[in-house]
Amino acid sequence: MPARKLVTIYGGSGFVGRYIARRMAKAGWRVRVAVRRPNEAMHVRPYGAVGQVEPVFCNIRDDDSVRAVMTGADAVINCVGTFARRGKNNFDAIQNEGAGRIARIAADEGVARLVHISAIGADAQARSLYARSKGEGEAAVLAAYPNAVILRPSVIFGPEDGFFNRFAGMTRFGPILPLVGASTRFQPVYVDDVAAAAQMGADGSAEPGIYELGGPDVNTLRELMQQMLQVIQRRRLIMNIPFWIAGILGWVMEVVQTVSLGLIPAAITRDQARTLRTDNVVSEGAKGFADLGITPVSLESVLPDYLWRFRPDGQYAAIKASAENLRHG
Repeated sequence: MPARKLVTIYGGSGFVGRYIARRMAKAGWRVRVAVRRPNEAMHVRPYGAVGQVEPVFCNIRDDDSVRAVMTGADAVINCVGTFARRGKNNFDAIQNEGAGRIARIAADEGVARLVHISAIGADAQARSLYARSKGEGEAAVLAAYPNAVILRPSVIFGPEDGFFNRFAGMTRFGPILPLVGASTRFQPVYVDDVAAAAQMGADGSAEPGIYELGGPDVNTLRELMQQMLQVIQRRRLIMNIPFWIAGILGWVMEVVQTVSLGLIPAAITRDQARTLRTDNVVSEGAKGFADLGITPVSLESVLPDYLWRFRPDGQYAAIKASAENLRHG
C-alpha cells in the first residue's frame, strides 16, 4: 500500500487553515499543522484518523524552524497572516519575509507544490501597509517558487470569521452601528470555497498562477450590514464615518493601545482606514473560481447558520415567532 502524501500547512489551525486541514485529511493526506502554539491547536486532530493530523511547533521567522516542519512534505500551504503593524510578528515579518522564507525553503527542499493564501488588493505599491506587505509577499513567493498557486480571497465569511461576528457583536451595545467605508464594495467568499481552491492547488488539479476569489455577489459594506441586521433580527442606525475622521480615530486608538501595552486593542487603525478606501472585489479578467470549476456559496445561504446567536431571542427566535403567529391567528 503506497504511503499517504504529506502536506504541511503553516497556520493550519486558524480560520482558513482549519478548513484546509479538514479537506486535506478527508482526501487521505497526512496533515502537519505548523503553528506557534501547538497546544492551542488540538482541535485539528479529530479531522482525520489517529495520528493523521498533527499540530507541530513552527516560527516562520526562523529558517531552521520552517525547514524542520517541511521535511518530507509533498505539498506546502501557507495560511499565515496578521493584522499587527508592530511587534515581532508584524506585517513585513509575517506577510512578506515569512511568505518568502516558506517559498524559498520549499524550493530548496524540492516540494512538489506550493499554495500561498494572499488577499485581494495585494499590491507592493499600495498606500496601505497591509496590502503592501501582501503584495511584497507575493513577489517574494514567485521569485523563489514561480509555479506557486496564489489565492487572493475577498473578505472571508464562515462560522469562525472575524468580520460578520464582529459587527454582529457590536449591535449589542447600542442603537447605532458605525462604519468606516460604508460605500466600499466587497465580494464575500465562503471559507470552505477558499479551502477547496487551496486543496486543488496542493493536489495539482489547479494550474500555477494567481486566482482572485470572490463570492457570487458584490455589495457595499452598508448593504452587507443591512443583510446581517436582517439575519440577526435587529434594527440599528448605520452611520458612516468619513475617512478623515477615521484616520484621526485610528491615530488616537493606536496611541491608547501603545500606552496600555496592548491591553486596550485599537478598534480601528489608520492603516485599516486606508485599506477600506479601496474596493475589495475580483478584478476584471482575473482567474477565479470559474477557472477552478468551483461554484461559490452565497452569503445568504450561510449567515443564518451561525449568526442566530446574535438575535434577541437567540436559538428560540423561530419558536417565538411561530408562537406569536399562532396567538394572533
